[in-house]
Amino acid sequence: MARWKGQTRGGTAGYLFFIYMIRYLGIGAAYGFLSLVVLYFIPFAPKATAATWRYARQTLGRNRWKSACLLLRNYYRLGQILIDKVAIGNGMVSKYHFEFEQYPRFLEVLNSGQGVIMIGAHVGNWEIGAPFFDDYGKKINIVMYDAEHQRIKELLEKSDRPYKVIPVNEDNLTHVFRITEALRQKEYVCFQGDRYLNQEKLLTCTFMGRVAAFPAGPFLLASRLKVPVVFYFAMREKGRTYRFHFAVADEAVRSRSPKPEQPQPKNEQAQTQPRQTQLKPEQVLLEQYVAALEGIVNRYPEQWFNYYPFWQLPQTTVSN
Repeated sequence: MARWKGQTRGGTAGYLFFIYMIRYLGIGAAYGFLSLVVLYFIPFAPKATAATWRYARQTLGRNRWKSACLLLRNYYRLGQILIDKVAIGNGMVSKYHFEFEQYPRFLEVLNSGQGVIMIGAHVGNWEIGAPFFDDYGKKINIVMYDAEHQRIKELLEKSDRPYKVIPVNEDNLTHVFRITEALRQKEYVCFQGDRYLNQEKLLTCTFMGRVAAFPAGPFLLASRLKVPVVFYFAMREKGRTYRFHFAVADEAVRSRSPKPEQPQPKNEQAQTQPRQTQLKPEQVLLEQYVAALEGIVNRYPEQWFNYYPFWQLPQTTVSN
């Protein structure tokens, strides 16, 4: 089944090695050594390699040669992004360049005096934008699964992080109350909308030409609490440049509710085709998110970092 295990790849020793290399030899040296790490991961991370190969062959429709090239670029880009995260976390922001798309509209939403939900994905370097939120960062709550390796999180979070973390545990609902309270306090809650742990709370949608499952939680909360929703992606480009993409969801989604079918006269019923059931607000919001995410993946196909059978549907899904 296409289920993420709630853990991120990597070991403590590997992170420590790159942290010290960046500090004492520089970012360029870390990038250089990364080439050897990429060659190591291809055979020694078989599940991740197989998932990326299927993504290249089946989803992107690449031939074998282009799929092999994308596999190499994918691992290398992931390594670069991890190095950049450590470097920026250690005060090397000046060594990078940053570009923004739809930034004024994004700030307008943040300044609207409401709680805001931001939904990203495991593409690019989502957390890299945290230093640029300035005072907004004090109101940011990032929802993340608590199964990640605690020691690695400590290593990456030694610098003063400008945001708070809401941990998600599969067996309780404490995080739901914390999310609701943060929004009530007019703060910002950030989700990753492309991974799930609970197979009984899913929504499905066509993504990159194939049906995939997504966590229902972020989209249900956003549609029911009627708060502004922003889709946010931070993508790496050439020359140590990151481009931030912001897209504000359709405001009608958060107040829209399915309308009951209007009764028709009997003489018209026979002449009219059956109407399609109107999509629920959370499904409409999901489709907007998927459209934004699909545009990003098509533009940056090598920065897709879901290393499991993403398009393999579990047996239990939420009906549309």
